Amino acid sequence: MDLTPLQWFWILTLAFSLLVYLVLDGFDLGIGILFGTTRNEAWRSTMMQTIAPVWDGNETWLLAAGAGLYAAFPIAYAIFFSALYLPVVLMLCGLVFRGVAFEFRVRATRHRKLWDRGFFLGSLIVTLVQGAAVGALIEELAVEQGQFVGGPLAWLSPFAVACGVGLAMGYTLHGACWLVVKTRGELRQWARRRIPWLAGAVVAILLVLFAWVQVAALDVAERWWEPTWRWIFPALGTLAVVWLARGIRRRHDLAPFSGSCLLFFAAYASLLTSFAPYMIPFSVTVREAAAPENSLSFLFYGAGLFVLPVIMLYTITVYRIFRGKVENGDGRIPPP
Repeated sequence: MDLTPLQWFWILTLAFSLLVYLVLDGFDLGIGILFGTTRNEAWRSTMMQTIAPVWDGNETWLLAAGAGLYAAFPIAYAIFFSALYLPVVLMLCGLVFRGVAFEFRVRATRHRKLWDRGFFLGSLIVTLVQGAAVGALIEELAVEQGQFVGGPLAWLSPFAVACGVGLAMGYTLHGACWLVVKTRGELRQWARRRIPWLAGAVVAILLVLFAWVQVAALDVAERWWEPTWRWIFPALGTLAVVWLARGIRRRHDLAPFSGSCLLFFAAYASLLTSFAPYMIPFSVTVREAAAPENSLSFLFYGAGLFVLPVIMLYTITVYRIFRGKVENGDGRIPPP
């Protein structure tokens, strides 16, 4: 892509922020979905303990990505939010209700079931609309002369719904792998038993979506065959599934989670390289969407040099402090 250094900086920063959000908030949204599949109160409490120190920090990366899109690529921001206004509102409502439910259920007595359902449904809604938004981008938004010209429900299609279901299964897999890392005893075994069929479901949905794109002859399908170097990412995804399965078979705690992280990276990189150099596929390029150089420079010396490094430092520090296994009534056990 023929981009200026500042344009390269901001598009890579945005891509990195979204990847970090996908990996970090993916497992705690997955925990929220798994939370609704068990009635064991002790397990539910332990699940929430595994993400209590990090869940709000994980969502900071989504805010950073949204702010970066608004400031550095205003045209793409305007098109994206015009086309996906309803799913974005649903996602924000789900995040808000999920956060409120997370805090309220700790002290609730009479209405704990309400907050339990809110935590589960909020996590599920956020995941489904994120996947549907990705599906809408793959099918392409109706854009003419730099403006969205479709209707408010143009994003809603069977393919988008299938993408939402696929992301829900992926996040649930990621959450189960996180529980294996962070818990002991029966809960860890419960999560471990669910990983094989969740991984199988994710692989099956990915194959169905791949075939769907080919049959529908979407524009992105041609990019999946040329150039051939893009196949390195599906190969990485295959390696991730093998590594994940090996970790489960050998009863390793960290291997399944590292495999699910690699699987998300492979899928994300495949999508990004399929869209390049377009930011709104296949209508608006990164160069066309970028703000003027003076604006990008101002952002670089503000957010680029200070805000983003602080968020990264905070994330690393929190995960280091709260590393190790979680136990009921203890919160954290330091690693040996």
